[in-house]
Amino acid sequence: MWLRARAPFAAFRGLQAGVYRATAPVLPPSAAWGLVLNLAGYETRGPLDRPVTGLREGLPVLRIALGEVTRPEVFSLYQQLHSYPVGTSGSGLRPRTKGAKYWIAPVRREFLSGLDAVIGVETDDPALPARVRRGLAGAGEWPRYGLPFAGDNNLLFDSIEVLDVPVPCRWYSRLGPDDQPGPVTCRMTVGIDREESSRTSSAVFGLGREPTTEPPESAWTWTPRVPAGRRS
Repeated sequence: MWLRARAPFAAFRGLQAGVYRATAPVLPPSAAWGLVLNLAGYETRGPLDRPVTGLREGLPVLRIALGEVTRPEVFSLYQQLHSYPVGTSGSGLRPRTKGAKYWIAPVRREFLSGLDAVIGVETDDPALPARVRRGLAGAGEWPRYGLPFAGDNNLLFDSIEVLDVPVPCRWYSRLGPDDQPGPVTCRMTVGIDREESSRTSSAVFGLGREPTTEPPESAWTWTPRVPAGRRS
């Protein structure tokens, strides 16, 4: 199935430290996987009685392709980051904040303006396409919470629609060690491990130079992992 997602603003930031937080230029495969399952009414969260909320077992594995209809612009803004610092930095401030986050530092965060993306989805789950359509129509019979958001939970989509065929767009393909970079080259997350970040997987992607209707084979990525017996 094919989805077209449009948002006035979006931000897809991976796990980053430091004072500059970059965004991916499009939904990473991991974010597209979560969005599709959210629309289909699949609860991705594991048990909530643990210190870190993991992923539920038995969730569908998807083969995802990502393309951009138009190039979003990248902007940045400064924000105050409130945190509990690692180590003893600012520990003298802790008693005065009564349990609140006591370390405040300025950070610069990127965001996208004008996201217009196509998501290709292949799955062995025969029920998933129909569930996505019901979810988008507000006809899902499953419990729901919140709204689909464009990477940051205060940035919402203008529209998400199902396409019979994809519109022409430039696709992000996985790059190997000997491949030439595209006009835009970036590393994006493929599978997120919430309990142990070192097990989070990522890959390098390059944007195609010419728009096409069908994505090349190199644009398809299994997420969050390659199923047993399948090729990557």
